[in-house]
Amino acid sequence: MSLDTFAKYLGILIFFAFLQVVLLNNIAITNIGLTPYLYIVFILILPLETPPWLLLVYAFSLGLIIDIFDDTGGLHSAALLFVAFLRPVNLRIMAPRDGYESGTQARIFHYGFGWFFKYALLSVFVHHLIFFFLDTFSFENFFYTLLRIFATTLLSVTVIMMSQYLIFRK
Repeated sequence: MSLDTFAKYLGILIFFAFLQVVLLNNIAITNIGLTPYLYIVFILILPLETPPWLLLVYAFSLGLIIDIFDDTGGLHSAALLFVAFLRPVNLRIMAPRDGYESGTQARIFHYGFGWFFKYALLSVFVHHLIFFFLDTFSFENFFYTLLRIFATTLLSVTVIMMSQYLIFRK
């Protein structure tokens, strides 16, 4: 990855951190506090050739920024690091029959709505599973936590899918 590409994605990382902290974290839908987590899409859309170590650096940096402003003590970092760690496996599982084209990103315009939806759904679900169970750190309210995981996953995936058409056009 060239220095220009690194700087470009660093700018996108700052954009998503700012968007999440300033706008999206101040949205609480329903009484269970559903908040859309759009910042996860940053890890999802990185170029397919991004080295795994750089994925982890980006994930930790973005998660740390969100954690600092949310005062969540590393929850976002841990969950996003896990998503970044599993990204190569996730991409291998969902690989198209002909494989991935060189130089592309994992985006809806490159691989289609269905592929991106499954990819985002799995990644966001894993993120939320880790995030919410670390947040409660108990099985006392297990079904309430599961409700939050599923509801927030649906909300986040919906926002991520919309972002593919609004922010990341061809």
